[in-house]
Amino acid sequence: MIVVMQKGATADQIQHMVGRVEALGLKSHVIYGTERTVIAAIGEKREQTKESLESGPGVAEVVPILAPYKVASREVKPEPTIVNTGSLTLGGGRFGVIAGPCSVENEEQIVDVARAVKAAGATGLRCGAFKPRTSPYSFQGHKELGLKMLATARDETGLAIVTEVMSPEDVSLVAKYADVLQIGARNMQNYRLLEAVGNAPAAVLLKRGPCATMDELLLAAEYILNEGNARVILCERGIRTFEAHTRFTLPLASVPYLRHRTHLPIVVDPSHGTGHTYLVPDMAAASVASGADGLIIEVHPTPETAMSDGYQCLNYAQFQATMDVCQRVAAAVGKIWA
Repeated sequence: MIVVMQKGATADQIQHMVGRVEALGLKSHVIYGTERTVIAAIGEKREQTKESLESGPGVAEVVPILAPYKVASREVKPEPTIVNTGSLTLGGGRFGVIAGPCSVENEEQIVDVARAVKAAGATGLRCGAFKPRTSPYSFQGHKELGLKMLATARDETGLAIVTEVMSPEDVSLVAKYADVLQIGARNMQNYRLLEAVGNAPAAVLLKRGPCATMDELLLAAEYILNEGNARVILCERGIRTFEAHTRFTLPLASVPYLRHRTHLPIVVDPSHGTGHTYLVPDMAAASVASGADGLIIEVHPTPETAMSDGYQCLNYAQFQATMDVCQRVAAAVGKIWA
């Protein structure tokens, strides 16, 4: 349920109600909005809990949260959440682009890519140091050495680093180097990993699983939020269907749907969502038009030589052309290129 505080409620009154919520065996999440402060009271309701909380000082009303996801719901926080980390800002009308190769191959490559995507308009650098691959014989990434290369690229360009973390044991290591911890599609329902990044200092980009429903995606986000990390970014990266003309099916209707259900920022991945370079520019522009808060796009200087996912990477010229179109679309729909 939500404890809605009166406009002008004092800090002492808010803390008093936090104490009352927790004394009832519920977990409290204080959310400060532009118009009101609310306290989300999460847990199993007891008899007369609502009446007990409504009588508290500074309380305007107590209302139930209808959505199965509590802290992620717009019922709790009507205002959009803005995630800001380093050079990257997403949400609340601010639009950002995260771009880079699938894998860190060497320091020269990643620094060169970082400079190129920044010049074209990207505000974050994506690249994998740990690479989950279907085959155990495929390139698995340079791991900590790759993270150090990413840190060098950030030092050179100032771009925020977005990179995947694959296990709870690796969270502290990756968080030493990354600005945003990416939870890949395969790990969307790895609940121990979600709890671990929920306790990390970095923001989290949560990718939708290839067979996950919207509710499952939002409940996965709830695991992170429930641990106290409010800087969660949702990512639509396509789902599995019977179609075979693309790597996945990219359902852009999920963007406005999520906009109505959650306050969290939403980015779209047209690279994984299509799996074909020639489809990425059009789907990137369509993603902006659908109301997304950002894009995450694979870019490589020479896609044909990429160690992974070259078939869906843009080269520098293609990425520049895509950004030119996306910036015009963003202006048309009232987005501020952050």
